[in-house]
Amino acid sequence: MVYTVGHSNRSIDEFIRLLKHYNVGTVIDVRRFPTSKKYPYFGRNNLSKTLLMEGISYIWLGKELGGFRSGGYLRYMNTEEYVKGIEKLKRIINSSKHHVAIMCSEKLWFKCHRRFISDTLVKQGYTVIHIIDFDKTYKHRARIY
Repeated sequence: MVYTVGHSNRSIDEFIRLLKHYNVGTVIDVRRFPTSKKYPYFGRNNLSKTLLMEGISYIWLGKELGGFRSGGYLRYMNTEEYVKGIEKLKRIINSSKHHVAIMCSEKLWFKCHRRFISDTLVKQGYTVIHIIDFDKTYKHRARIY
């Protein structure tokens, strides 16, 4: 099983509590541009350090799996780079002793490219659960394109 989560406009403390609530031990950041002027604590370097202090691993896969692709994400999913990114993600998921959460900025998975990554994983046999809030999750159902 793998989670997805969006940091949204949460405070860093709330975000960490949310991760711990779901026993997440590794965060995979799939933001292509892992910065935030409005919420600098979600910038790649700051977030990595903060999560490490909380005992949560941080891995950035935005180069391989980040959004904002020329021609759209559906088209990008047919590239060698995307396939390699998915393989790298699967190796991390399969080797992790803790729950893994794929993270982007958008709170709602269906408004984010996490939905495409989730489709790929579900089609390959993984269970994907989207974390919306402390008391709200959604089990992903793969879509046909």
